[in-house]
Amino acid sequence: MRDRLRILVLGYIVRGPLGGLVWHHLQYVKGFVDLGHEVYFVEDSDDYASCYDPVRNTISTDPSYGLEFAVKTFEYMGLGRHWAYYDAHSSRWMGPCAADILRLCATADLLVHMSGKNRVRAYLSEVPVRVLVDTDPVFTQLRHLKNARAKEDALKHTAFFSFGENIANGRSSVPSDGYTWHATRQPIVLDAWPVTQGPEGGKFTTVMQWDSYATEIYEGTHYGMKSDSFGPYLDLPLRMENLFELAVGSPTAPRALLASNGWMVRNPLEVTRTAWSYQRYIQASKAEFGIAKHGYVVSWSGWFSERSAAYLASGRPVLLQDTGFSEWLETGAGVLKFQNRDELMAGIEDINRRYRYHCHAARAIAETYFDARKVLSRLINHALNPNRHTPARSDETNSN
Repeated sequence: MRDRLRILVLGYIVRGPLGGLVWHHLQYVKGFVDLGHEVYFVEDSDDYASCYDPVRNTISTDPSYGLEFAVKTFEYMGLGRHWAYYDAHSSRWMGPCAADILRLCATADLLVHMSGKNRVRAYLSEVPVRVLVDTDPVFTQLRHLKNARAKEDALKHTAFFSFGENIANGRSSVPSDGYTWHATRQPIVLDAWPVTQGPEGGKFTTVMQWDSYATEIYEGTHYGMKSDSFGPYLDLPLRMENLFELAVGSPTAPRALLASNGWMVRNPLEVTRTAWSYQRYIQASKAEFGIAKHGYVVSWSGWFSERSAAYLASGRPVLLQDTGFSEWLETGAGVLKFQNRDELMAGIEDINRRYRYHCHAARAIAETYFDARKVLSRLINHALNPNRHTPARSDETNSN
């Protein structure tokens, strides 16, 4: 295998043109490019209405908004010629490399499929190494166990990686779907996330969905959403002097109840309108306060959010409900974990007391654990040489 690979990143930008989602995918594309590879972003419309327009707040088969959004975003990142979109509803390719994309797919060395959000159609079947990256541990595995189409699509891949890092180390209770999952995490292109001065009097913030989809029950265990995790912390702003803001989505979010308990409630569509507005929101925050999906916690999956990694890279400490990430990620400086109210309140007090220390430590954690050069080099090395794989270690600085 030659050193410079042709890599396809199969993802979700045209259909989900929102800042957080975009950064999640962009950092794979830019990260691979920075490693010296030839990289193209590819997206498939699927066969149903899936194109979200945040201005109209509609979902349809019309990709117009998402295509315009993609043009601006990829051009800003210096990747203007590196993407294509297949519209199954009109049976045609769109985007700047549409005319050449089938040849590029036929000659690609590696496919990296993000979150299983695309159909793996025939034009991708000749890519010799096809990686599925699971960013939603436990729920991905349950879909494979319960949904025949999801299981069939997963079978089209040759290697499997998960943000649920404790699946690989055997410390998670995520149900087995029959695949061998290897540990990975969100890559951060550090140059794209400069450190800025954190406001000591600023807000603890996060961007979240109250309910992303229906909860799951499997073999008697309930795997819930963030709504199932939030209850014990509802009155937090009434007990602390800090300001707390939630940019919270989903129709089921109890916005009036949150506001009555002192939460500042923000429309997430304002925050995530572009990749840059999302980045500015993080940079304007003092720190992140993060609740995890109940399913991540109860399964002790080891999941860590790509959003939280971006806070860290910006020099913002994060205070997060522990999903088991403390098994592989150093905590106590920059990253503080909690499993109950007392630990949460102690974490807030620690960030307030040693704010500059935690800001400095946050960037150091991002550089050690989430640097795209390390994360993506490890993924490539294992995907192409599976028999030489060694599990991800906390000592990331010595792993490549």
